[in-house]
Amino acid sequence: MEVTKIPDKILTKKMEKVGIDDIKKGLYKDLVSDMRKVMVENNGVGLAANQVGKDLSIFVIDQKLAEENNVPNVFINPEITEYSKEADETEEGCLSIPDYWVPIKRSKKIKIKAVDENGNKIKFKARGFLARVLQHETDHLNGKTIKDRANGK
Repeated sequence: MEVTKIPDKILTKKMEKVGIDDIKKGLYKDLVSDMRKVMVENNGVGLAANQVGKDLSIFVIDQKLAEENNVPNVFINPEITEYSKEADETEEGCLSIPDYWVPIKRSKKIKIKAVDENGNKIKFKARGFLARVLQHETDHLNGKTIKDRANGK
């Protein structure tokens, strides 16, 4: 499984929602496992399904980051429901845009809701680096990359 790179069109479209019944049947277990492997092999902290060529609203985040924040490391059909007005700007990179680093302004705190890999609904507040990673990966699922953000899109 390879990381999809720009200008691949799948990186510019909104991903398809995933059916809860399909999640509960375990239809995405192998994909999620493969995505975790690809993320680790490429030294990423997050990876969205479209970054491996799949039109699905799924992303994974680094296991250690998830454990430190007591959150799952798989997010299905995620939706950020609230962004803090307070923001900061930090340099971000992306596995789909090799050797490209750019300062991106993001909310310091967010509220997110999603479904975990077992089909359970999850909802929590995130702050700091975790909030940044969740915003970056949710952007991917909405067809946006850091290049779009840097260009004010």
